[in-house]
Amino acid sequence: MDDCIFCKIIKGEIPSYKIYEDKYVYAFLDIACDSYGHTLVIPKKHCVNLLDCEDKYLEKTICAVKKIANHYVEDCGFEGVNILNASGESAQQSVFHLHFHIIPRKNGDGIDIWPLKDKRDFDLKDICDKLKLN
Repeated sequence: MDDCIFCKIIKGEIPSYKIYEDKYVYAFLDIACDSYGHTLVIPKKHCVNLLDCEDKYLEKTICAVKKIANHYVEDCGFEGVNILNASGESAQQSVFHLHFHIIPRKNGDGIDIWPLKDKRDFDLKDICDKLKLN
């Protein structure tokens, strides 16, 4: 897609700090610099989000996420990772090319990924009945 910033990064039209690349996937550091090692992993074929990505590209992308996450923990001194994805405008997706965020973590790093901590009064049985995949 001509106007997609991530497609331009894949094509080399916009510089990036490449962490990993293969035939299907490109991973690079997020220029937001909001946390050390914040990495974006994207399929090389344009898709808007998780909901419209071809299975082959989705599989290759999530396998690359796992490979990079393992590398960060096993080889780079991190103790864990957060893997985040937003699919759709209502989910706060801001770049409309599928991407997964890898946030490398260390104990005591002060990052709070989970802002919703208050328990809500939901009827789980009712929700399950409405959302269950038959």
